[in-house]
Amino acid sequence: MKCKINRNAAKVLQKMLDNEAKEGEMIRVYVTHQHGDHAHYDISLDTPTEHDEIVSTDKGIDVLLDKREEFLDGVWVQYFYVPREEFVITNPSKGSPTH
Repeated sequence: MKCKINRNAAKVLQKMLDNEAKEGEMIRVYVTHQHGDHAHYDISLDTPTEHDEIVSTDKGIDVLLDKREEFLDGVWVQYFYVPREEFVITNPSKGSPTH
C-alpha cells in the first residue's frame, strides 16, 4: 500500500504524535464512508491490528492503513493553512477529494 503526506501534514502529524499519542499509538488514515467511486477519510491515533499495514512515508511518519480497504491504497494526506487550517485527504486514483 502507498501513502503520501505533504510537509505541512508531516509537521502537524508529528505534533499529534508528540502531544497526544499513548504508548504504541500511530497515525491511522481511515475511510469514514464511501459511495460510488470515491470515499471520505479521516485521521486518528490508533494501535496496529492484524489487518493493518504500516506504511512509511518519505517524511518520516509511519501511517496505519487497513489492508482490506481498497480506497486507502494511494491515499494522499495534505495539510493547508489557508483559507483555513485543515487536512485534505484524497486518493487521486480513486475519485474526488474530501476533508
